Amino acid sequence: MMPEHKPAGPRKHVTVDGTEFVLLGTAHISRASTDEVTEEIRHGSYDAVAVELCESRLRAFREPDYLERMDLFQVLRSGRGGLVMASLALGAYQQRLAEQLGVEPGAEMKAAAEEAGSQGAELILADREVGVTMRRLYRNVPWWQRFGLLAGVIGSLASSQRISSEEVERLKQGDLLESTFRELAHGSRALYQPLITERDRYMAARLLETSAGRHGRVLVVLGAGHLEGVAEHLRHPPERAAAEREALERMPAPSRWPRYLAYLVAAVVLSGFAIGFSRSPELGWSLIGTWFLVNGGLSAVGTALAYGHPVTVVGAFLAAPLTSLNPTIGAGFVAAAIELTVRRPRVGDFRELRQQIMRWRGWWTNRVARTLLVFLFASLGSALGTYLAGARIIERLLAA
Repeated sequence: MMPEHKPAGPRKHVTVDGTEFVLLGTAHISRASTDEVTEEIRHGSYDAVAVELCESRLRAFREPDYLERMDLFQVLRSGRGGLVMASLALGAYQQRLAEQLGVEPGAEMKAAAEEAGSQGAELILADREVGVTMRRLYRNVPWWQRFGLLAGVIGSLASSQRISSEEVERLKQGDLLESTFRELAHGSRALYQPLITERDRYMAARLLETSAGRHGRVLVVLGAGHLEGVAEHLRHPPERAAAEREALERMPAPSRWPRYLAYLVAAVVLSGFAIGFSRSPELGWSLIGTWFLVNGGLSAVGTALAYGHPVTVVGAFLAAPLTSLNPTIGAGFVAAAIELTVRRPRVGDFRELRQQIMRWRGWWTNRVARTLLVFLFASLGSALGTYLAGARIIERLLAA
């Protein structure tokens, strides 16, 4: 005789247009949650199972070797270097949890997806694409905080190889993305909005759009921290669900003034050169020397700190002063492209990437991770050098 299934996790029931949504709150690092989800699907007579996953995260579960097929040059060329670094840092954090606790983070979602298939229930990927969430988060943060946000995510890996017991307890009620950015997001509505509130709205809209009036019973497996928010938004009119989902997938228009500022800085520097030469050739060449030494020097220092190849360091030094006068291309991309040429990542670097970046030194020893660091540090050095050198040029012109 089969033992009676006793529900343990927090849950809510919401009925819309004849469809009963059973929202099951889980802990992303709990074996009990994984077992409960499996038993619930087997005995709950559900027409569909919705999980807090997107296509990319499901593929990461099913195809652990997908990183080996990544075209790193195209990633950098398309401006997704920072996004990939943040995603890798998130993956490393999750892997540390798995090793420390003996439980794969998100195992209950993977189990739900597999069990839904074996029971013949429709699988619904309810969460927004993680790339869209990361980009909206990035756009939601003021531009001057963006490098700090990325550096903070990566820097969190160096703090300790063990996750504190307090953090583990928070994870039992929270969300993996939220926990990863917790220290940075504390008190920050700019981060909390795309990470939590928007995803609550998105998952509810996706459920209403795909299931309301179509299925009898739908099991919704999601982190306990999303339970209240999704339940509340499920009570919104279903006919507006598609428009809500599309709005939450749309990328906010990028602010134009940072680009205008970059062109303004270039114009000021070039004008400074012209004014310097009009006063004396010696002053003009001196200003150009200052520009190259400060801008190129700081970008080269950043590249060296990332353990870039000596050829890459020289390339960053020469490229940064020129790319800073052409905002359409960045010093970080040029430096990373040189690093890729002189130290082409091997298949083993992609295969071992996840494991190696769990340790702080792995970011510098793995060729894939190191290329991304070269991209970041060369960009930071050039950005700092642009404003310091520009200020120095203006100061010398005023003093002359």
